[in-house]
Amino acid sequence: MRYPPPSVVPLDRILPDEPLLMMGAGPVPIPAKVAQANSIVINHLGETMNRVIEQVKAMARYVFQTQSGQILGVAGPASAAMEMAVCNLVEPGTKVLAVCNGYFSRRLAEMAERCQADVVILDIANGEPARPDEIEAAIRLHRPTLLTIVQGETSNTVWNRYLPEICAIARAHECLMVVDAVCTLSTMRLDMDEWGVDALITGGQKGLSSIPGVSLLAFSEIAWKRIEGRNAPMAQWCLDARLADRFWNKNSYHYTAPVSGIMAIHEALRLICAETLPARFHRHELCSLALQRGIEAMGLELLVKEEARLNSVVGIKVPDGVSGDDVRRHMSQIHRVEISGAFGLDILRIGQMGEQCHAHTIFRTLHAFGSSLKAHGAKLDLPAGVAELERILTEGQVV
Repeated sequence: MRYPPPSVVPLDRILPDEPLLMMGAGPVPIPAKVAQANSIVINHLGETMNRVIEQVKAMARYVFQTQSGQILGVAGPASAAMEMAVCNLVEPGTKVLAVCNGYFSRRLAEMAERCQADVVILDIANGEPARPDEIEAAIRLHRPTLLTIVQGETSNTVWNRYLPEICAIARAHECLMVVDAVCTLSTMRLDMDEWGVDALITGGQKGLSSIPGVSLLAFSEIAWKRIEGRNAPMAQWCLDARLADRFWNKNSYHYTAPVSGIMAIHEALRLICAETLPARFHRHELCSLALQRGIEAMGLELLVKEEARLNSVVGIKVPDGVSGDDVRRHMSQIHRVEISGAFGLDILRIGQMGEQCHAHTIFRTLHAFGSSLKAHGAKLDLPAGVAELERILTEGQVV
């Protein structure tokens, strides 16, 4: 052979001896039953797979709160689901209003631009939610046929809390709504049909507590008619929704599906259905509130004011004179807890999604966070933070 094999070491010599507690902005820890399901390989076509797919779609309809007949999976990250939604609804010259709060909402705009859409970017002030009046003014001015927006901007922890009102305005102007719910689905309320969302996007690796790399999206009936009637051919093959429809709704072949990942997302959705959405929303709201109040009781400042603050990813300002990278490194090496930095912001982000969102994970994370900050020079009151965390969780009886 011309080229010899490379010298590599096995994974057990690369990975830490003790698994890290993943408390950043994703991916999140996965339940044991999801991990077990992800080890299963079956034929990607046939009766068994058809039954699994039908149940995935039924459970996804519950989690999306929709009766849509067009639930599709994507063999790719949440960004692939974002791109499938955008590129199937956009043709050259389509007028798109992209509501941008941060990094990921701007990614939707870039995807539309790559599809040769006529994109108008509406930049929202830092730390603020998009407000219905400014959205309506932009729609009246630019007359878009498509609007892209995130429910929660993972990059800077901003929540677009007026999404229901914005959807109603868009529907009144016959403007389709594409909504990124990657970090919010199953962590906070989102009613696709009631609110009038036309394309709803999520990934497996955050609120659903499944594996990265298998994503879901749903199209409304109006959006699907737009896709079926498009004039320009699709430039993408794997992301062509009409081809994906063959596998997800017609028991036919598109490409070899990621069967293990579909098994994992099936089990993740089943666990959500067993818990029920109201119970899950309450758990996330209470745990995040307890974490936020604990952080503030320590003497730290949160990035976003409460009105626009996500409960699924919490952003904390790094104290003056402290390196956020050093704090994260200390947490990982000493406490075996990992949190996230940010995209150019001097903040640290702690996730509260799915399996991250339990009393034992929050206590461990808050202690590791406070201890690591103190080790690198921050002045704070860790006991006060832990006491406030315990008080709120005890009053709310979260487990």
